[in-house]
Amino acid sequence: MDTQFLNTFVIVADRGSMAAAARELNITPAAVSQQIRTLERELGAPLIARAGRTVSVTEEGARIVQRARDLLRDVADLRSVANDKGLSGELRLGACPTALAGMLPDILARMVEQFPQINVFIKPGYSADLYRAVDAGDLDAAIVLQAPFSLPKTCDWRLLREEPLVVLAPESMAHRDPHELLANEPLIRYDRHQWGGRQADEYLRSAGIVPRERFELNALNAIAVMVDRGLGVSLVPDWAQPWPEGLRLVRMPLPLPCVPRRIGIVWSRSSVRVRLVHVLLEESRKVC
Repeated sequence: MDTQFLNTFVIVADRGSMAAAARELNITPAAVSQQIRTLERELGAPLIARAGRTVSVTEEGARIVQRARDLLRDVADLRSVANDKGLSGELRLGACPTALAGMLPDILARMVEQFPQINVFIKPGYSADLYRAVDAGDLDAAIVLQAPFSLPKTCDWRLLREEPLVVLAPESMAHRDPHELLANEPLIRYDRHQWGGRQADEYLRSAGIVPRERFELNALNAIAVMVDRGLGVSLVPDWAQPWPEGLRLVRMPLPLPCVPRRIGIVWSRSSVRVRLVHVLLEESRKVC
């Protein structure tokens, strides 16, 4: 079986069009159609249903499309392992929301410049889910919050950034005490279901502050906008830029010691792409 035909099938499934797949592959729509027909004959099942200019994946095609993606990645891995003199292949990387919009673009910019043969597949997600994906071998590494549990022996961790808790308030409240703000102004709470939100909740409890809660959400940029609009104050990690533009806010340090939110990289020691992970670690060190 020609893996190029499998690649064509996956692209057709993703694009929903023979013509769009042809443009991406730089071949004719007729060649795309021929490759799909050849693959269908080899597998003995219809994979694509054609309806005018659009196509859809059949039930049989849906059952194999993820297996096809995995097989294509494995083939790319073989090339990476065989080509020991150079760094190439696909790195499967997870990223939590804060890292995805903050430090990750700068890290990737360095990687692309220094190692253009490395492709990166990025899976967004919450830290707890990404830890499980790395442990299961679905991802090679992930930029995540430090876990509140011990890592399995198959994984390793490196700290990239520490983010202390700060009180986020409108500029007009900059002269007030941060504890007084948390106790008396409406609180836009950082989601307690997330690790960072639990740290904020633990600080409030240790300081004996019972807040007047107004909203609770897991979206730091949205929290910043709400504070700017005068909807309340918040207790959040001092997260990395970019922040929403045009906001008139102050970030007030806390009077009591607090445990910072820690962001770093977790990776699988057993990944066949561990050399690509080491590139990620090195470029991350230079950025962070």
